[in-house]
Amino acid sequence: MTAAFEPKVAIVTGASRGIGRATAIALAQRGIAVALAARDQKALAAVQEEIGGRATAIPTDVSDEAAVAEMVARASSELGPIDLLVNNAGALARASLADIDVADWDRVLGVNLRGPFLCTRAVLPSMIERGRGRIVNVSSISGKLGTPLLTAYCASKWGLLGFSHAAAEELKPKGIQVFSVCPGSVNTEMLQQGLPGAVSDMEPEDVASVIVYLGTEAPDAMAGAAVDVFG
Repeated sequence: MTAAFEPKVAIVTGASRGIGRATAIALAQRGIAVALAARDQKALAAVQEEIGGRATAIPTDVSDEAAVAEMVARASSELGPIDLLVNNAGALARASLADIDVADWDRVLGVNLRGPFLCTRAVLPSMIERGRGRIVNVSSISGKLGTPLLTAYCASKWGLLGFSHAAAEELKPKGIQVFSVCPGSVNTEMLQQGLPGAVSDMEPEDVASVIVYLGTEAPDAMAGAAVDVFG
């Protein structure tokens, strides 16, 4: 039986609110040092203050290659080698396929798909060198189903699942496990933005508990799994 993975340092993107904030807090409660990455500097600072201890807030646009490289370098310098990466940062644009602006399309795919690629690539050299690491990508049930008016979001989340499956197979022999989480309706600002009036089935903490499990306790044999979370 595979022993539990015990990360000492984690990066959580999109950590300023919602699922990312809940995940960062849950990891910190387990004694894991957490680098908090997001664009909203004020909200990020509030989460850092709430966690206290070994948490560092690093304002980051995950779609920016240079910013991601700087974030990972700073997190490693201040906290130590990265053992766990949670790619949670997300963006959404609600528009019909005929009307969606190309800039909005690029922004959503930039955060939701390019971001996880850049962050994963940035942490890999150290993980490969040490032969250990875990990556949890936060996709969505919209990565498996189509939703009207959310074409960019769905495309990005379907793409993230494909990226996760391929990365899991490539990195497994190097001692690095990759997982995905596909939440249903969660009580977040993004849900109300994407589906106004929608009734949420879960709180961010419900999804965070699954992310933490995959990042710490899940057996290596689960690598590549895309876990549905519906509350």
